[in-house]
Amino acid sequence: MPMLRPTLSSSLSFPRTYPIVLLLILLCSVIEAILLLGDLGVFGGTRLRAIAYEYGAFWPGLLHNWHANYPSQPWLMFATYSFLHGGVVHLVFNMITLASLGMTVQDRAGPTGFFAIYALSVVLGGAFYAALGDASTPMVGASGGLFGLAGAIVAWIWLSRPNTRSSIRATRRILIVLILMNVILFIAFAGRVAWETHLGGFAAGWLTAVIQKRTSRIR
Repeated sequence: MPMLRPTLSSSLSFPRTYPIVLLLILLCSVIEAILLLGDLGVFGGTRLRAIAYEYGAFWPGLLHNWHANYPSQPWLMFATYSFLHGGVVHLVFNMITLASLGMTVQDRAGPTGFFAIYALSVVLGGAFYAALGDASTPMVGASGGLFGLAGAIVAWIWLSRPNTRSSIRATRRILIVLILMNVILFIAFAGRVAWETHLGGFAAGWLTAVIQKRTSRIR
């Protein structure tokens, strides 16, 4: 089976070789930096983060009878929520994960394949949160896309095995780790973890990777 990890040389050429991954990291980092400066009172005031969440977070209620701040908000929030984070720690953890998984997925699927997996995972992650989450609680973070990247990698490992039993053995540990990680995060953050988004993102990544492999020449 081809290696799923980027080589050292590809990691060293990250800015040039992985422009979409880099752009996502830069956008998320710049947005969080601006909000952090607002939190610190440097400019914009401490309400800056609240405004960003009000206009860019995922609010399930907007798909029902809530009044939107602008006409396209109920649809744009399926993308905008993924660029917002709940603080520096949240951002750093997600961006390190994005760099690692993003390079791995692009090495396997190419820039277009990576973008399709990530974008669809973000959208379906939002859809799962809308269907299963708390309608009154906003959701932010790139984890829908990140779990989509993980889902794609698991799908490729699964498909590379000769039979179902071998596929289960190959992916069992990864799936257990992902489940345990969600449980730990759920406990550590007192339930303030959007596991629904993680689930939707993972499902989207898995399905997109399977479709890509069966309709193209992905290894």
